[in-house]
Amino acid sequence: MPTFEAARKTILDQCRRLPEERVPVLAAVGRVLAADVPVPWSMPRWDNSAMDGFAVRSADCAAPTRLRVTGYLAAGGRPGGAVGPGEAVKIMTGAPLPPGADAVVRLEDCDEEGGAVALRVAVRAGSHVRREGEDLRAGEVAVPAGAVLGASEASLLASAGCLAVPVVRRARVAVLSTGDELVPPGAPLEPGQIHDSNSLAVAAAVLQAGGEPVPLGIARDDRASLREKLERGLQADALVTTAGVSMGDRDLVRAILDELGVRQVFWKVDIKPGRPVAFATRGGTLVFSLPGNPVSTLLTFEEFVRPALLRMMGHGRVVRSLRRARLADPIRNKPGRVTFVRVRLSRGPDGELVASSAGDQDTGILRTQLRADGIAVIPADRGDLAAGEAVDVQVTRPGLELEEA
Repeated sequence: MPTFEAARKTILDQCRRLPEERVPVLAAVGRVLAADVPVPWSMPRWDNSAMDGFAVRSADCAAPTRLRVTGYLAAGGRPGGAVGPGEAVKIMTGAPLPPGADAVVRLEDCDEEGGAVALRVAVRAGSHVRREGEDLRAGEVAVPAGAVLGASEASLLASAGCLAVPVVRRARVAVLSTGDELVPPGAPLEPGQIHDSNSLAVAAAVLQAGGEPVPLGIARDDRASLREKLERGLQADALVTTAGVSMGDRDLVRAILDELGVRQVFWKVDIKPGRPVAFATRGGTLVFSLPGNPVSTLLTFEEFVRPALLRMMGHGRVVRSLRRARLADPIRNKPGRVTFVRVRLSRGPDGELVASSAGDQDTGILRTQLRADGIAVIPADRGDLAAGEAVDVQVTRPGLELEEA
């Protein structure tokens, strides 16, 4: 039985980057660029005005100065003649700087009247001018391979005229719940039956990680049902099953995977909750067999499956960073396994990050999962922890603001 750290490293060592594909820029948001994208032209493409104002020759502009207005340039316009001595051209933001001009005076720094403009400020060469290529020169890399595309990257790519870009393909993840007691959500419940929440939860987690879930439905606790669905699932990039991996008479998943030529890498990890998690491979397909308890399912997905999917999809950072926090509540803990404690996070009066229990830590309590902002990771060699002790916390709630006001 590997340690928590060894198990995750073993999984990540088995991950291979998926092939690339070319998709429209908007469809690439959140995905990893597979190759450098250079700009075909300099950005900006020409010297242009950074302000609404007047294009002038700085040599003419020792304040106070009065200049003759000889033209008007809007964004998208083309310059006419050159700006001569004692002349100015009214210009709007983004318009190309006309020949002869080397500066722009803001509208608020001058007075226009009767075909002339009076300047109230001295003007330096280059004032309020955006120079050709000051952002990027033609041929420079606009967005490098390995970048995760967001709004800023999309803006730059659009400015460079890119309609589509090469990105790492999304991981196709087959999702299978097992158990005779399960029925699909919305179906009537007979005595002893429950709705299958794990399929939807795992599929949602796959989507959040940037993957493409492939629902396989529910497999019954019999060999024929399991074998048929597992065979289909093994055609995906990864297969995630829930339940059926413990030691009960009807826990058949690992045995049937073995019959299908799946190589088990490990079964059980020194963690709590989620100890009976299994990892296996067949060819390029990664197989994760997670516990059936919904909380254990989501926790083991977070710690093992999510990092693997991110690695397959080309991400450089695949494990959440740890934040140091002070415990608001004591934690009872038995040494021997890495323990995950669901916590809420806040800032104390001194600005220090504070972790408080999100509620009942029993793995059947989903409400605690909903309330949690993160997971406190208690090392295997630690026993009980007192309030005020420091712990490492993985922040899992998207967009959580933890900075001081």
